[in-house]
Amino acid sequence: MAQKIREVMTAAPVTVGPQTSVVEVARIMRDQGIGVVLVAENEELRGLVTDRDLVVRVLAEGGNVGDRTVAEACSRELITVSPDDDVNRVVELMRQHAVRRLPVVEEDHPVGIVSLGDLAVERDTDSALSEISASEPNE
Repeated sequence: MAQKIREVMTAAPVTVGPQTSVVEVARIMRDQGIGVVLVAENEELRGLVTDRDLVVRVLAEGGNVGDRTVAEACSRELITVSPDDDVNRVVELMRQHAVRRLPVVEEDHPVGIVSLGDLAVERDTDSALSEISASEPNE
């Protein structure tokens, strides 16, 4: 069983700039089969946006979504972890803050993302969440 986050994280996460349109971000998510994109400026983490954020913070408000940027939809107050953090510490952080994904940063630069699914695959290979997380995404 892995002990450090670097062993279970998804390395090289997809990042976009804060002025990227939400439409472009949605297309990236669709095309890459992902549900989260990190927002970075000058290689420094500025936020995290999920597919749910796009729905709740942008689509549900209506109006012209083509004019909206990811800066308007992303979460900016983030809990982050280091690639050298212990898996058990990260599990506790997720539980404490009720989050499913945490950006992994090194010297303020995003280097990965760790999800509840990543941890389930690593820690409990027989669980339903692990099986779902290890499956290919549906379209």
